Amino acid sequence: MKVMKFGGTSVGSPERMKSVSSLITQSGEPTFVVLSAMSGTTNSLIEISDYLYKKNPEGANEIINSLENKYLKHADELYTTDEYKQKTKEFLKEEFNLLRSSTKDLFTSFEEKCIVAQGEIISTTMVVNYLNEIGIKAVLLNALDFMRTDKNSEPDPQYIKEKLEELMVANEGYQIYITQGFICRNAYGEIDNLLRGGSDYTASLIGAALNAEEIDIWTDIDGMHNNDPRVVDKTEAVKQLNFEEAAELAYFGAKILHPTCVQPAKYASIPVRLKNTMSPDAEGTIINNVLVKGKIKAVAAKDNITAIKIKSSRMLLATGFLRKVFEIFESYQTPIDMITTSEVGVSMSIDNDSHLTDIVDELKKYGTVTVDTDMCIICVVGDLDWSNLGFETIVLDALKDIPVRMISYGGSNYNISFLIKEIDKKQALQNLSNVLFNN
Repeated sequence: MKVMKFGGTSVGSPERMKSVSSLITQSGEPTFVVLSAMSGTTNSLIEISDYLYKKNPEGANEIINSLENKYLKHADELYTTDEYKQKTKEFLKEEFNLLRSSTKDLFTSFEEKCIVAQGEIISTTMVVNYLNEIGIKAVLLNALDFMRTDKNSEPDPQYIKEKLEELMVANEGYQIYITQGFICRNAYGEIDNLLRGGSDYTASLIGAALNAEEIDIWTDIDGMHNNDPRVVDKTEAVKQLNFEEAAELAYFGAKILHPTCVQPAKYASIPVRLKNTMSPDAEGTIINNVLVKGKIKAVAAKDNITAIKIKSSRMLLATGFLRKVFEIFESYQTPIDMITTSEVGVSMSIDNDSHLTDIVDELKKYGTVTVDTDMCIICVVGDLDWSNLGFETIVLDALKDIPVRMISYGGSNYNISFLIKEIDKKQALQNLSNVLFNN
């Protein structure tokens, strides 16, 4: 069985829903489909929640009414028969009455997660109804019945596998199985969500649970590009990436994929393909366990980086110095992206500066601290094992006119990272494209 995931843009209108329905039924084979909420819906649901937190039910109801009218109009456009128009409109009225009921009760984070979950519940029901109307044997499996996280808010793969297998046996014989992305229950049975990677994570977990032949992630771009197409000219989709290469690119700025979402597929050795719903015939990018030797694949950039340097000739070589430094970042739950050390200092970069003032105050106990803001990490990804002679020279030559604050190499066999000023990002990315890919 193949697992296919479609994002909010892919199901963002009745026309897009029809196109997705055509794509998932083309093969005629049993297919498991994961859908996001229609684009813009989750933002509206979050705005409703924000009004309710601020005890403004009138503001919330105004958005609820506007959203309901929008969806009722979508129902008129999506269905051709009165039976399915009426069936879907009754469902939508129940959904929006549920949202209205939230304006009358005590509002907590639990109610917020219930409200936000309705976007996926609505989109999946609408698509299943459409498939049934056009004669496709499709069934909706509620993600809340099998998708669960443990007490550490991490997915519980054993529970997911057991419950999903039970549901598949109970619903044998369908061509299309549809479920919601992103939403789940937590270890206490409450409605929750997967946060990182959202619907992509759902698809990867389902693919691993079902031992799928392939997981297809459909978005509005034709795969992962060899550079940022928003910044650089003449970028191309990368045809193949190793799981580790894809994770590095995703972590360091490639927005098409979240770095953690393909982990279940990686562990189960299931290929993940990135496809474009607007151009379904494009080859896209396949992510698997194959490593192409001796090749640089792509470049990515991560913005809004802050560099912190602590200089302490007295303390650096003392036992426990680095531990004390790392414990400060841990206590403020602030991950470190890059780190370099010398005899008298250590430099680190972070992308979350919400606790920067407190972190700097703590670090000053151990040395002189300097901070550089408005920085950017440039990441070059491929087979960059240290035994591959010359790759570092080629990359450094491309950046010969760009001031580089830090370089990180050797922590992974798949990337070299450079910390530069954000104002130099466009020139750095274009130079790397010209040297690595366009020559």
